[in-house]
Amino acid sequence: MSQQNSRSVSVIGLGPMGRAMVRALLAAGTEVTVWNRSAEKADAMAALGAKRAATIAEALDANEVIVLSLTHYAAMYDVLGGATDRLPGKVIANLSSDSPDNARKGAGWVRSHGAEFVSGGFMSAGDNIAHPASYVFYSGPRAVFEAHAELLLPLSPQEYLGEDDGLAQVFYQALLITFHPWMLAFDQALAVIERSGNDIDQFLPYAQRSSAAYPFFMAEWAAAAKNGGQGDLAAFQMMDAGAQHIIDASEEVGVDATLSHAAQGLWRRARAVSEQAGRPVSIFELMGSRVS
Repeated sequence: MSQQNSRSVSVIGLGPMGRAMVRALLAAGTEVTVWNRSAEKADAMAALGAKRAATIAEALDANEVIVLSLTHYAAMYDVLGGATDRLPGKVIANLSSDSPDNARKGAGWVRSHGAEFVSGGFMSAGDNIAHPASYVFYSGPRAVFEAHAELLLPLSPQEYLGEDDGLAQVFYQALLITFHPWMLAFDQALAVIERSGNDIDQFLPYAQRSSAAYPFFMAEWAAAAKNGGQGDLAAFQMMDAGAQHIIDASEEVGVDATLSHAAQGLWRRARAVSEQAGRPVSIFELMGSRVS
């Protein structure tokens, strides 16, 4: 690899995350070539110092390492499919979100066209990749990752997980599983506060304070999961009742409690299955499809 290529990279896909990556790379002194379907986003990055590729082929030809920031892996086939003759000898670092199996299939497709591949999952505070909590999961061949880790380091701290091409997406999606319901639940909580005639700003510090207990609960639940999961009939009954209180508090002031109804349904299912099995059957077991 040439000295120039050791400090240069192409970024394909300039949504909020792609643009954040370009800015971080440029700030680190990396030469960046960009391409995006809509030219105005590429022009905006060019104004910051990036080189604008007119075509996908030009973006691929510009550098050995190609970072993809697309909506999903299907977009990779759309974008790269017309220029597969340019892929031999390239390294595709796909930091797009998708399922683990789709990442594995995508890796196979890239390699079938003569390129190397690593998968990434970007854990960040939205598109604020400079946030102290931001980092990137990587998986795929260790030698490929290590050969280009320094080049990719400006994007965020790196967590290499293993050789399985889908592993970065396993961990990435697992964390999003916890984040999506949290976002919805917090909106529901804020709506209850507001519709009850109270001050969101007064509530916020208490919400932040309560979140300090989450690591404790995570450790407790993780330990329990290794032994079949958390809970028994008494616990499920208590959580069922608690969910009803949340539903009542929400619906009394006209707030949608769909999420809480779903949670209550799971607690009730755990109770019913446990009674049928004659033993506690945890939510962890139910979600793992170990029991019907």
